[in-house]
Amino acid sequence: MNLMEYQGKELFRRAGIPVPRNSHAPTAQHVADFLKEQAGEWVVKAQVLMGGRGKAGKIQFATGADEGRHVAQNILATPMPPNRQNPNGEPIKSLLVEEKLPIEKEAYCAITIDRAQKRPVIMVSRFGGMDIEEVSEHHPESIAKAYIDTAIGYSPFIGRQLAFDAQLDPGYRKQLPAIVGALYELFFEYGAKLVEINPLALTKDGKVVASDAKVELDDDALFRHPEFAKWQEALPLDEDERLASSAGLGIRNFLRFDGTVGTMANGAGLAMATMDAVAFAGGKVANFLDVGGGANAERVRKCYELVVNNTGAKSFFINIFGGITRGDEVARGIVDAMATTSSRKIPLVIRLTGNNEEEGRRILAEAGMTPVETMDEGAKRAVEAAA
Repeated sequence: MNLMEYQGKELFRRAGIPVPRNSHAPTAQHVADFLKEQAGEWVVKAQVLMGGRGKAGKIQFATGADEGRHVAQNILATPMPPNRQNPNGEPIKSLLVEEKLPIEKEAYCAITIDRAQKRPVIMVSRFGGMDIEEVSEHHPESIAKAYIDTAIGYSPFIGRQLAFDAQLDPGYRKQLPAIVGALYELFFEYGAKLVEINPLALTKDGKVVASDAKVELDDDALFRHPEFAKWQEALPLDEDERLASSAGLGIRNFLRFDGTVGTMANGAGLAMATMDAVAFAGGKVANFLDVGGGANAERVRKCYELVVNNTGAKSFFINIFGGITRGDEVARGIVDAMATTSSRKIPLVIRLTGNNEEEGRRILAEAGMTPVETMDEGAKRAVEAAA
């Protein structure tokens, strides 16, 4: 789940990372009411997930209530225009009013997972305020990296070394280690896949402040913080994403297509391989569905109903690898789900492999279902059943 800037800054504030004074405003009148009580110049920012707000004129300055209302109305009047990041554009539903910082320097700081190194990587660059991809292309030597051994964790000396390696202005050196430490704690506390501050501003009075916030959370970690369900309602989800969320899946775990073979697998890689197998067998898939790691009865039932009620599926191919969840547990989940669902019934083809696969197949057979042993065999039978 990607967060809006105001949501990301709320997490930064909780972690102790300095952010500008601000107020989230759902309407232009809220902007005016807030600025009526504030002195000086403020920044009014569109709250969207896509980038390019400045170039699109969706970040403007205002002083006082009247100008704030006028600026807010202008920003809200039209959606974000399409760009390379989002060719469909994005509606603007709210704004962030934020104090204008007296910025002296801008830097970049982020933490994500380096899949090749299999550990978190902290990245710092003296070039802030521009896309990191652009920095990587034109100034690759400016990006200092530190790969963290999670068994040891982060220590302030790492932040100090990054400040020197990235050749940051000396004004950053004292505060950067604590900010990176807080960002590292946030990364794990909230199950983030990416936390990014761009720009990390050094103000003329010597403060280091997160002027922007980009946070991407792992959908499988959202259950740890129930308040995120409310935050998700504010995000611009499309219909497939809303259906996935309502079924308890990650918003990117479900997509609909125009075929007749419904599919479900645990893991995005296996889900895509399942779709390929259906295509090789001469069929067309009705959906992509990654059920995730815990395929219990309730989740299986919700996924079955999600596909049957929202696609043109005429058969349903369940392809499960029993790893963390054993094959017999998955099989009991499927049997229970089919016994309790009130949705229309379509032919099921089930391939179970991995831990306790033989016991899983026995449970399915006793329930009158026909498990298969290979993915290709399952795809062939599902295509035949949908014909």
